[in-house]
Amino acid sequence: MPAIGCLMIVILPLIGAILGGMVDGPDGAVWGAGGGLAIALTIVGTGIAALVRARRH
Repeated sequence: MPAIGCLMIVILPLIGAILGGMVDGPDGAVWGAGGGLAIALTIVGTGIAALVRARRH
């Protein structure tokens, strides 16, 4: 599970930058990368929260 989260932090911003660049040029690439990073951090945070809850029980 942690490996998937680490990959998400790298891959989702790249995908967002590519898609944003195709749609709106350089500004879209920046926004797409930021959105991808936000989604990746949300996924990682959810995974960490689930692991912490599982360890408590």
